[in-house]
Amino acid sequence: MDWENRELPVSTQAELLTLNRSGLYYQPVPPSPEEVALKHRIDEIYTAHCYYGSRRIAAQMHREGQPINHKTVARYMQEMGLAAVYPGPNLSKRAHQAAIFPYLLTNVTASTPNHIWGLDITYIRLRAGWMYLVAILDWYSRYVISWELDQTLQIGFVLEALQRALTQAVPQICNSDQGSHFTSSQYAQLLLAHDVRISMDSKGRALDNIFTERLWRTIKYEEVYIKDYASPREARECLRDYLRFYNEQRLHQALDYRTPAEVYFAK
Repeated sequence: MDWENRELPVSTQAELLTLNRSGLYYQPVPPSPEEVALKHRIDEIYTAHCYYGSRRIAAQMHREGQPINHKTVARYMQEMGLAAVYPGPNLSKRAHQAAIFPYLLTNVTASTPNHIWGLDITYIRLRAGWMYLVAILDWYSRYVISWELDQTLQIGFVLEALQRALTQAVPQICNSDQGSHFTSSQYAQLLLAHDVRISMDSKGRALDNIFTERLWRTIKYEEVYIKDYASPREARECLRDYLRFYNEQRLHQALDYRTPAEVYFAK
């Protein structure tokens, strides 16, 4: 017998590594179809009414014949990242000793490209699950400078999107909510290293980041809800194509029927 290449039994490996053997056999349990359907409906209601909290969403779902407890809605919203702009238990709950910056945009209007950027995260539904989308939006032109899609809410995909954006341009001000991603030291250090002024929405103020909220509604109604993505790969490919269309071809009434790219790159 080739003793050097023989694989040790799992029980022996666990003993050598002082690990609980039961944890080595654990297989992640996918969400049930019922949970997926409930989260998708919560996302639809929240996208249409970003000022709705868990109680209003639960009441709306009761009217539709889906008796769900508002505490369950609140828990699902926290998991989905949808309550970041609404007061209550959500992703805007700050980490201990997190860096909080004041809101700098009261009575301030973006006057040029790269004057003000906005960052936010939203839930992207799949047929049997979900992903998370972060986007960096230039407020003056509505141009999506960078975006990233991930299956978890770990901070890495946010930092990756921001680093990519900063290789293209540097804004004067960067605005976000007070969520845990944006109050992290990694996020603040990255912006401050580029001399960017950091702005954060007032707690519970959904409309402080209104341009990004409008972007989410546009993406979901014109792309996500229509396509019903079957896989993460399909979601990435379709969102890549849509965001290219959004930047380069979609006419905006607020931009005098020009595209974001035309305004962002205008001389």
